[in-house]
Amino acid sequence: MQRQPTSRMCFVCGRENPVGLKLAFYEDHAANQVRAEVMIPDQYQGYPGVVHGGIISTILDEVSGRAVMLEKGDEGLMVTLRMTTRFRRPTPTDTPLTVVGWVEQVSGVGARVAGEVRLTDGTVTADCQSLLAEPPERFKEAWKTEKPYWAVPDQDGS
Repeated sequence: MQRQPTSRMCFVCGRENPVGLKLAFYEDHAANQVRAEVMIPDQYQGYPGVVHGGIISTILDEVSGRAVMLEKGDEGLMVTLRMTTRFRRPTPTDTPLTVVGWVEQVSGVGARVAGEVRLTDGTVTADCQSLLAEPPERFKEAWKTEKPYWAVPDQDGS
């Protein structure tokens, strides 16, 4: 699987964000999915031993949104207009998880995407469906200063 680029300060993937999750996303072209393996530490809990729902939603937003990059590459970056998250069961902290995102439909300047958080046995703890669109021009302008740092990290993570 091919690793996707990351940014410097994104909360989910940012290499230099001191409080970020630093997830690495991989393209699984055979399955038409983007995936990441993660173990979320207790510092991101809502209830003891349970990942905060906002953290789960954030991860789902990122993995499903990155799925449009499977076909469009770096130019596929979009913004979320609407997202529905279903919490099917508590997601435990300090437990290996797989997050998966895929595109359900692309039309014009937007896309409908979906994602799941899974335990190692395949049990889905949360899922989402989202509607994405091309970012506004002001976002694209601001992105120009970050784009030189949008890269696949070296093996040492830098």
